[in-house]
Amino acid sequence: MSVALLAACSADTTDQGSSAEPSESSATASQSSSDAAPSPAAPAGPLPNLSVTTVLDGLDKPWDVVVALDGTVLTGERSGRFVIRDSAGVQRELNADLGDLYAAGETGLMGIALATDFAASRTIYTCQGVRGDDGNHIGVMSWTVDPQWTALTRTGTLVDDIPVADGGRHGGCRILAHPDGTLYIGTGDTASPTVPQDRNSLGGKVLHVNTDGTAAADAPDRIFTLGHRNVQGLAIRPGTDQIFEVEQGTSRDDELNLLVPGGNYGYRPDRRSSVYDESVPMTDRDRVPGALPAVWSSGDPTIATPDVTFTDGEQWGSWNGAAVISSQQGEKLVFLALSDDGTEYVAEADALEGTYGRLRSLTPFGSDGGFLLTTDNGSDDQVLLVTPEVG
Repeated sequence: MSVALLAACSADTTDQGSSAEPSESSATASQSSSDAAPSPAAPAGPLPNLSVTTVLDGLDKPWDVVVALDGTVLTGERSGRFVIRDSAGVQRELNADLGDLYAAGETGLMGIALATDFAASRTIYTCQGVRGDDGNHIGVMSWTVDPQWTALTRTGTLVDDIPVADGGRHGGCRILAHPDGTLYIGTGDTASPTVPQDRNSLGGKVLHVNTDGTAAADAPDRIFTLGHRNVQGLAIRPGTDQIFEVEQGTSRDDELNLLVPGGNYGYRPDRRSSVYDESVPMTDRDRVPGALPAVWSSGDPTIATPDVTFTDGEQWGSWNGAAVISSQQGEKLVFLALSDDGTEYVAEADALEGTYGRLRSLTPFGSDGGFLLTTDNGSDDQVLLVTPEVG
């Protein structure tokens, strides 16, 4: 669907600029004094102004959003409902059997991804809480949708052993459909002290599986990385093979991490026996030898970071290729310009702060450099189209 079509059928359009000039990373020490030379990788100016257009509204905590080639926009409410805006601009519910959905606390209908061969297969993947005879868990399901976008039909279960906590705390769960056809899946640690470091549990991990649910070649027992708290965002940096994840911190240090196969990201909340000890560092390099440091962290306090995407297009000027992180608690977007190797950030700027409330999902959209953004307020939530203004 073109930006023009979305704008024509939207309910609201506003222009928003960034709320901060680019600030330099203390981690990279781009400037240590007022007369220091700027980092050559730092953007040359502020963020472009942002145009924001309403795509869907009247929603209740839309957790994820995807866009099909025919322009159909699909989202899912965490409590268990699929909603689309079809290619004609009509918003309507999509029929699906979610009778076994486990929706409690932070868990419910969560990540959604289109198969890389969606045009031919009509396959959609979801990550969701599942009620079962032997207890609740989180599963990754496959569905097909008819060409008229009237109903989803469940066709299989790829993963059925991701743990879930009573009450649904720290359920994850993001799906990244990689161009090679495999799936990366971010999971939560169920607020259990040993889970993030336990290789016998799929909680607190990033998984890598084939489309039949078997382990990808670089992920023994399906585990690609471990030592995470609650992975809710996964994205590929355009023009590279770098995969990033974002996870929510304790009372401090939400993190953006560059994923390395087999990497351990150092969360180990078992310092006190049988206690989920959230006073430990998010990356505990003393108690987890070899733990990989974060590319960026929020510091104190946390801002609650549920997703990440990247700017992609010349419309972003010198901010093209920056990571974009959504914030629930901070009610803003955080833009991070990264080093070429992805291991450091060199500038940071905020946008939309306090404008739309809590912000969750981020999905690249269209040829105008835009992305879709969902709100997470629990009342009249929206799917928004955010694009950079040119000129």
